[in-house]
Amino acid sequence: MDKLEKYRAVIEKILSEYAAIPFAYGELESETIFDREKNRYLLMTVGWKKGNRIHSCLVHIDLIEPAKIYIQRDGTEEGIAAELEREGVPKSDIVLAFHEPELRKYTEYAVA
Repeated sequence: MDKLEKYRAVIEKILSEYAAIPFAYGELESETIFDREKNRYLLMTVGWKKGNRIHSCLVHIDLIEPAKIYIQRDGTEEGIAAELEREGVPKSDIVLAFHEPELRKYTEYAVA
């Protein structure tokens, strides 16, 4: 399995595990959106809570050549980067894209 396929599988596994966690309140569901052609991955929260419509992106990840994982949005408690590391993805292949490019050099992860 090449690096790109491995990263696709790891991202899909992690997001699917998060999507399987039931909400403790509201009429909410998690949805995964996997676009393997464009290498975009989303974890969405949709439903109703106290009469308000909820439609939000919890996690947005892009795979950008040459096989770098760009975390565009991360609304999880622990952080998707830590989950990726546990699955064997090196920090040098993870970009915290939600940080400004100038600030990324101060993280433990790739700058681009």
